[in-house]
Amino acid sequence: MIIECLLNPGIFEYKGKIGMVLRVAERTTQKEGMVSVPMYDGNGQLKILDFSMDDPKLDHSDARVITYDGEQYLTTISHLRILFSKDGVTFEESDEFPPLFGQGDYESYGIEDCRVSKIAQDYYLTYTMVSPNGVGVGLKTTSDWKSFMSHGMIFSPHNKDCAIFEETIDETYYAFHRPSSPELGGNYMWISESKDGFHWGNHKCIARTRPNKFDSARLGAGAAPIKTERGWLAIYHGADEQHRYCLGALLLDLNNPSKVLARSAEPIMMPEEAYEKDGFFGEVIFTNGHVVDGDDIHMYYGASDEHVALATLSLSEILKTLD
Repeated sequence: MIIECLLNPGIFEYKGKIGMVLRVAERTTQKEGMVSVPMYDGNGQLKILDFSMDDPKLDHSDARVITYDGEQYLTTISHLRILFSKDGVTFEESDEFPPLFGQGDYESYGIEDCRVSKIAQDYYLTYTMVSPNGVGVGLKTTSDWKSFMSHGMIFSPHNKDCAIFEETIDETYYAFHRPSSPELGGNYMWISESKDGFHWGNHKCIARTRPNKFDSARLGAGAAPIKTERGWLAIYHGADEQHRYCLGALLLDLNNPSKVLARSAEPIMMPEEAYEKDGFFGEVIFTNGHVVDGDDIHMYYGASDEHVALATLSLSEILKTLD
């Protein structure tokens, strides 16, 4: 196995350091005339499937997903690694904090794109579970980043981009998520409620795609929203029909976050640098982690589905765009 991409990190603060839950995407060494894909079996053991490129039942036109005889397989398999930094720029991994790998039938294609929310003394990790059964949202909790409690799938397929608010409102938990409905509806951003943080209901759609905008094809939440005097500021990704991913912002009511007060007319950040425009899957800026320091939002993001980058945005300047 070789590392193909490092991308889409969840971010948190722990004991005076900045922590990162990094997605590591690996792929098999390819054999001449073959397409090889990795997956976990029912016992959590990695196995390799080989397909001949001459086989008419094989469609390998997409760099991320192949289809063979009607079944889809990811070309990479992802797991999560935990790193820490004193300065927010240089991150290091330690054997003290173990990596997280896919387990069981619903994570046989790996786990991806973790978001981290701190609620009281516990950290809630929401992440994408991938398998032939579809794409859903898994949840783990931890207080020390060494031992984890798994709570299974909390949003069933097809669903992803889940971020839990870092405080309750009237003893109610809130979470963003992104169900997909290609036949009727679309890839829209939703919010749901929970009394315990594990069982979710009262789902409401809060943001839909917009024709001729940067978010015309799909959109989904970034990290947990930021609480401001004007409302909850939610930074999200939006993509158009050319699969160009930019960042936008929503402003939600403090007491009723299913109520949208304002939304970005234009992107607050778009692919501009070479490493954002070219890579494993170019023209992509995708965030699911940040640290807020006064007016500064230190935004960690995946660039071109290949690298991790850092940008500093102004909270007040984003809010001005939402006037």
